[in-house]
Amino acid sequence: MSDEIDDDEFREAADAVYDTLLERLGEGAPRPRLEPTRKAVELLGDPQRAYPIIHITGTNGKTSTSRVIESILRAHGLRVGMFTSPHLLRFNERFMIGGEPISDEALARNWDDIAPYVQMVDTELEAAGDQRLTFFEVVTVLAFACFADAPVDVAVIEVGMGGEWDSTNVGDGQVAVFTPISLDHTERLGRTIAEIARTKSGIIKPTASVVSAAQTGDAVRELVAAAELREAAIAFQPADFDVESDAVAVGGQLVTIRGRAATYTDVFLPLYGAHQAQNAAVAVAAVETFLGDGAEPLRTALLEEAFATVTSPGRLQLIGTEPTMLVDAAHNPAGALTLARALPEFFDFDEIAFVIGILRDKDAHGIVDALAPLAARIFVTQSHSERSTESGELADHVEEWTHEHAQAYDDLLDAIEAARAWAADDPRRAVVVTGSIALIGETLGLAQQHDWKASAE
Repeated sequence: MSDEIDDDEFREAADAVYDTLLERLGEGAPRPRLEPTRKAVELLGDPQRAYPIIHITGTNGKTSTSRVIESILRAHGLRVGMFTSPHLLRFNERFMIGGEPISDEALARNWDDIAPYVQMVDTELEAAGDQRLTFFEVVTVLAFACFADAPVDVAVIEVGMGGEWDSTNVGDGQVAVFTPISLDHTERLGRTIAEIARTKSGIIKPTASVVSAAQTGDAVRELVAAAELREAAIAFQPADFDVESDAVAVGGQLVTIRGRAATYTDVFLPLYGAHQAQNAAVAVAAVETFLGDGAEPLRTALLEEAFATVTSPGRLQLIGTEPTMLVDAAHNPAGALTLARALPEFFDFDEIAFVIGILRDKDAHGIVDALAPLAARIFVTQSHSERSTESGELADHVEEWTHEHAQAYDDLLDAIEAARAWAADDPRRAVVVTGSIALIGETLGLAQQHDWKASAE
């Protein structure tokens, strides 16, 4: 339960906040600037300075790593705020407080508090001939204000895009966390791993602590250079922490993690995929760094509690049986390759039908190439996002790249029902929906509406 009980009035008010924010420039077109966000939080009294911050960037695994960090901190008795994006079903999901989405009442109330100051910054920007605050800039300000109002003991803040000029970077992370860095958003972040890592390294603040997943050589060099420049200590996987072992178990996996301060043996993690074990190792090292500067072990019983209760919605998540249905938010080639490796490792399917929808600014060819070797059928569709590739166009590309027939459906439900009908003919078949986070959010909504999830519980 949330701290406050929501009723229909508060729900309408919270939905109205989201509708108001949608009138601004969207998340797909961030502005490479910090000053407007900084001005807004200054007017509010710098709420981002009311609590310590663990700041997280990378290309893939940011949200899952954030959720594991949040769960560990909460198990250790801290009241935690967590800001992630985008949401899957409701806007409130972006602002987690004490393990629950922020209440509708608190969301609406905090918006009422900050709206006049947002308007002041908008007015100044427009008077100077600049564009008013974007959707994500305002959402970031709202997150910092909500966490100060709660209040929280620590905030886990996920970068929206990049790092250096991302609006979340007005906060100073005591711990800067890097998940694996690969090519994505190349038109905005850089065309090479080195350029992207350089942009992301901007979240490292003077004398902060840095925890990084295993990276390519170019990324390592950029992170080390940034850390040295800012006199920040850095811990890298695998030298300073690592996954010692992971084994498939019912409902997840058993992992042994060598942290910075201790080794934690055979802890159950209810998430699928070796990549989730890697995310968990980064999370453990980050929390060890935050709580004890990497020298104090976590309490094993509390770590076991944290892992046992962690969830990562939309990430290799089982949403139905008869036929088996999974969703995964892979939306770039690296994520798709991770999904392709995890499916045969954790599941024993004879044939898989992929339902795929991909945004126009993504590397669709790379995503399809990663998944095609596992695909018995490909059903192409699209989300309601204005950035979504039209299903017929994407299907033509899929056929060109794979030399196999791809069925196109403008409507997501039609695509899923066609895939489910195909999979229902054989109990060893499965359906996997993937390609964009927007598509996964809509699929989860359909799963609730049509009770696919009920058969999986």
